[in-house]
Amino acid sequence: MTGPLELRRAFGSENRRRLLTDYFSYFPVDGGVTPENAFQHIYRLLLWADPTTGLAHCYESDKAQPGRPWYDRSLRFHAWLSQQLGTSPADLGGEIDWLFRRAARELARGLTEGRLRLAREQRAAYDGLGMPEPGEDPELEEIIREALRPWFREDPPADILARLTQRIHEHTRLENKRKNLVGEGFEDVLAGVVGRLHAPGIESMRARALLQEIPGFSSPAERAKAKKVDLVLLTRPDSHRVLITAKWSIRADREEQFGSDFQSYATLERSGQSFDYVLVTNEFDPARLAAACERQVLARPLFSEVVHVSTEALLATYGPNLDRSFRRVEQHVASGRLKSLGEWLGRLAKSST
Repeated sequence: MTGPLELRRAFGSENRRRLLTDYFSYFPVDGGVTPENAFQHIYRLLLWADPTTGLAHCYESDKAQPGRPWYDRSLRFHAWLSQQLGTSPADLGGEIDWLFRRAARELARGLTEGRLRLAREQRAAYDGLGMPEPGEDPELEEIIREALRPWFREDPPADILARLTQRIHEHTRLENKRKNLVGEGFEDVLAGVVGRLHAPGIESMRARALLQEIPGFSSPAERAKAKKVDLVLLTRPDSHRVLITAKWSIRADREEQFGSDFQSYATLERSGQSFDYVLVTNEFDPARLAAACERQVLARPLFSEVVHVSTEALLATYGPNLDRSFRRVEQHVASGRLKSLGEWLGRLAKSST
């Protein structure tokens, strides 16, 4: 990754695939990825530690601060996941967020070097005028000096402090890229996990496929917007179609989109054959999960199946003495309406036998 184009694509699909290939190369081809450990790979690759709490992120940051109910639940999730990944709670942060940290490290290195070089060229016409230097932040520099002064024999040189503050700002800006990586990255990670399963019941899985490219579906009307499906899975032996909406979290606007997407799929299905419409998510909000499980269309469940990265994580996080929405989720897990990713993949993998 050396040129400007590659830097701009550090969080793009091509580089995500490259990084995923690198990640999975550390695991044996046979048995390195299984339905049972799929959630571990997903959390290692995509989950992150909330910098304001230091805990693995399972809920909205502002509602998970110390003193609020979701802080206690975040503590439970952090402790549970540490145990599942075989590490200590103190070290968990270094065991997760692999995909973002790798992409961000490459991007930050290139941006820092590239922008400073371009800045020097652009500033040449203003030499001698005392223009502020890139990355100058007197307030941040003073915070750094004040915190570290007991360990300094003398203040660091001004250019070193400026370079440090510039890197801090770049790091902060990179965090804004996370939502892009987690969005499409969730689709790519799921496709990568499934592609590495020993799964005779799964024929293929594709991310972001145009609807008309899926067997049995027509193109939309001439002026209508093309429809993409997050993930398309075909099962053996009959190439049964499973259309998957993969959402790391469920926002209110996405809840509305679920129904309209299904209507489009149903309208453009031309073969007269059934297809499954499945939600795969890592949402922890009980009301949103319960709503997804219970949503109806034409007196039938909207989703053929609702799948969570780890229902065990949900139950460990929720804990005892919870209100109605939490109990509804527990009931959906108990009934099988809300399945774990491992259970769902395990059944699909064996569906031909």
